[in-house]
Amino acid sequence: MWLNGNLGDEDVVSRIKYLVIAGDLVDGVGVYPGQEFQLAERDPKKQYAMVADLLKQIPGRIQIVVSPGNHDAVRQALPQPAVSVDMAESLYAMDNVRWVGDPAYVKLHGTTFLIYHGKSLDDVIATTPNLAYDRPTDAMKLLLKARHLAPTYGKRTALSPELRDYLVVDQVPDVFHVGHVHTYGELSYRGTLLVNSGTWQAQTNFQSNMGLEPTPSIVPVVDLSTLKVLRRNFGAAGFSAS
Repeated sequence: MWLNGNLGDEDVVSRIKYLVIAGDLVDGVGVYPGQEFQLAERDPKKQYAMVADLLKQIPGRIQIVVSPGNHDAVRQALPQPAVSVDMAESLYAMDNVRWVGDPAYVKLHGTTFLIYHGKSLDDVIATTPNLAYDRPTDAMKLLLKARHLAPTYGKRTALSPELRDYLVVDQVPDVFHVGHVHTYGELSYRGTLLVNSGTWQAQTNFQSNMGLEPTPSIVPVVDLSTLKVLRRNFGAAGFSAS
């Protein structure tokens, strides 16, 4: 495993202190039509146990921050709570795992992160000219301009009727970390680093029908003192540093 130094790159790996996961730890069940026929494991609890087995291979010195997404076993309406203890007991038992909701503000090493899975990107991309799934940071920039994480209403993004609107971007983050669209992207916008961390999953039949081409296995490594990004690609061509 790269984080254990088994692939070299020790100058970078030795300085990694945090791993941030912006949702979709598991594939879930019934998220899209016909998904159950593509799953090797249909029990969500067992899916989370499998995730725990993978994350336990990460050195304990690395703090892991986990936010849920639309594939996780929580309500679909935003804001989403953290996955419950009884659903992901093995992950809660890990000392270096911290669960947060979706969205969530987190401060790491003095750097403010806004972590959001990104379900509303589907609506933003579908209704805004010149936006596309292969350029996720353009849509993320629009959310920051709107100062709201779900600026459209009545479409595919379900919203919970809370007394307070937790989707308002009331604090400008240093890093805006989003996922969901399965395509990698990074952009510096007015002092904020926008990062879409992509995916580890190749294209599914459902994504193919939607015209979505994922860019799997690319890892962004953010220097928290400069907000510069290093990319590490673990794709089909093999590990490479850029």
